[in-house]
Amino acid sequence: MLAFIKTFLFMVAVIDPLGSVPIFLEATKQFSLRQKRRIALKASLIAIFILLFFIIIGQYLMEGMHITISAFQISGGIILFMFALTMVFGEGKTADEKPLIKDYNHVTVFPIAIPSIASPGAIMAVVLLTDNNHYNFWEQTLTTVIVILVVITTCILLLTASKIQEKIGETGIIVISKIMGLILAAFAVQSVLNGIEDYFHIQ
Repeated sequence: MLAFIKTFLFMVAVIDPLGSVPIFLEATKQFSLRQKRRIALKASLIAIFILLFFIIIGQYLMEGMHITISAFQISGGIILFMFALTMVFGEGKTADEKPLIKDYNHVTVFPIAIPSIASPGAIMAVVLLTDNNHYNFWEQTLTTVIVILVVITTCILLLTASKIQEKIGETGIIVISKIMGLILAAFAVQSVLNGIEDYFHIQ
């Protein structure tokens, strides 16, 4: 149960469901309520497909490119840490991703599904958490279920995006995103330390 909660909170920090709310509202402001709901559902399904794709083939890509798990843990940790820094010191998803909205006819895929939900950080995280050298089949299955649950949670938030923004405002969303960034930064540092320990065989 503790492992489930830990992984769930980590994936929430990486995907940052609340951070996607302002992006969704901006990207769908020209659509009707019915169209917004359809976009939220479709974008969430696309994000799940993308993350599942990397859960399944991420390990094989690593092995095919002859990348050691130590190297991947270190590089992945550094990338996640940099991603976390943008969450903590930047202005959050809102400032980074709103400028990406160029074509309101294709917002479902970009930027809502990618990179708002299935972000580079989320992709990197699911690959790290389903590594065959560190996690057994059941642990990987648990991670997969958690990823789906977090995306479903994100979808629910998008479906109620207008009400959420009215309640806590964009500033409240940014504050929560920064807290999630701190959690993500801690995991990223731990990943780098684990990679160094494995490479140098430090007990």
